[in-house]
Amino acid sequence: MIKLQNVNKYFYKDEPREVHALRDINLTIEDGEFSLFSGPSGCGKTTLLNAIGALDSVDSGHIFLDEREITTLGEDARTSLRLKEMGFIFQAYNLVPVLSVEENIGFIMKLQGFSDGEITQRVLELACILEIDKLLKSLPNSLSGGQQQRVAVARAVAAKPKIILADEPTANLDSANSKKLMDMMRELNEKEGISILFASHDELIRDSVRRVIKMNDGALV
Repeated sequence: MIKLQNVNKYFYKDEPREVHALRDINLTIEDGEFSLFSGPSGCGKTTLLNAIGALDSVDSGHIFLDEREITTLGEDARTSLRLKEMGFIFQAYNLVPVLSVEENIGFIMKLQGFSDGEITQRVLELACILEIDKLLKSLPNSLSGGQQQRVAVARAVAAKPKIILADEPTANLDSANSKKLMDMMRELNEKEGISILFASHDELIRDSVRRVIKMNDGALV
């Protein structure tokens, strides 16, 4: 479970004018959620996702992951938390270009010390679910955008983190590939029991999730 209490975040883009990016956020995310932060550009949805993922610090308030406060952790502890308990899916895919699809999917598992046998089995399992099992020896630059995003999803899920944070995962995909990706992610959510949180203004994602958390001007509405 994730719990946010009175979370505030400020940016200083044009000093001395400050931007109140997150305003007194109070929110609980239960285990196994398939939910969306929704709102117009600049409303704070990506900032909130990054705060939950310990990618960004906050200026006040508290964020808990399973009763452990992550807002007070040092950088090494935050890095360890992201590696072991969270998975990330970005708009730009962020695949390692010199690694094969198979190596990209297993990359986080390798960092965590899983055996080669465990990695091979898990990679094949996810590749079959996401229909990229015929591409395991390919390099990312030979794949379509939809295929690359499915590799990114597999990599995020591979080590069975507690939560997946997905920032605009369908932004570079056409409608057919977006729907296919969302169907596959919902299947993974139901099969793996991993919480998946999206930040997006894509109507397809909004129509696919079970809970929509609306934001405007840094606040929950």
